[in-house]
Amino acid sequence: MSDFVPNGVLCIDKPEDFTSFDVVAKLRGITHTRKIGHAGTLDPMATGLLPVFFGNATKACDILPIQDKRYFAGFQLGVTSDTEDIWGNCTPTGVQLPGRDAVEAALSHFRGEIMQVPPMYSALSVGGKRLYDLARQGITVERQPRPITIYRLELVSYDPQTGSGSLDVCCSKGTYIRTLCADLGKQLGTGGVMSSLRRTEAAGFKLEEAVTLETVAEWMQDGGLEGKLLPAERLFAPYPAVRLNAVQTRMFLNGVRLDLGRIYDAAKADPATPWRIFGADGTFLGLGQAFPDKQELRLLKFFLERN
Repeated sequence: MSDFVPNGVLCIDKPEDFTSFDVVAKLRGITHTRKIGHAGTLDPMATGLLPVFFGNATKACDILPIQDKRYFAGFQLGVTSDTEDIWGNCTPTGVQLPGRDAVEAALSHFRGEIMQVPPMYSALSVGGKRLYDLARQGITVERQPRPITIYRLELVSYDPQTGSGSLDVCCSKGTYIRTLCADLGKQLGTGGVMSSLRRTEAAGFKLEEAVTLETVAEWMQDGGLEGKLLPAERLFAPYPAVRLNAVQTRMFLNGVRLDLGRIYDAAKADPATPWRIFGADGTFLGLGQAFPDKQELRLLKFFLERN
């Protein structure tokens, strides 16, 4: 077994009945390391893509440039639930189920920029208390609608006989898919709940890149995990890149502000967008921020593992 310290990203296919914290705890035991974080919490009943960060990659948790996510979600019409999903207390509404055309028409109300009221069974805090803690006590409080964006919302399947169907959803951070399913049921007048949820994209990664916890354990046992970790620089793929010369590399690593005029392409940098900084040998050093008014490139965050 290798004694290396993990640095990088693993895409995990989260199993059902695991919290995101359970996945992190399991990986800490497998890899014998404590420095682990993740992008985008998944509820226990949900499965799919959970990007997990190791070592210096954990520094990216709060500055990810890609916050949008994509899901494959199942829904059931003709039912309501206190949790907006089938794992709560469900009540049949007895309303006649709509045809496919009606469902397609109702979906048009949820595409683009919309307002969504967060569910009571969520981790949001009101007055210093988690909403799900209040909900478990039978307490309901007023929640303010929040702006979200639904970039893609397609009806993948629908059975008008049973009222069950599935959706392909690409959405902004902060979107609750079970609320989307419940709101779809309200729009149709039938009631609706989420019946399944599988995340397929997050933080710029896709489900096809994800592996199981069992696979990670096998890699660790065989000493091959180090070669499977994805580089932290992939998290910042949307940002422009700049490669420094040897002198600039040493200066940057020492926190020295660099002259924009001496860095190829950096002079036209957008001050609102960080830059991926690579050393003279091509090693990803971290992120920098351009300040054209000062003609400086400043250190934003290191990602290089330094001894």
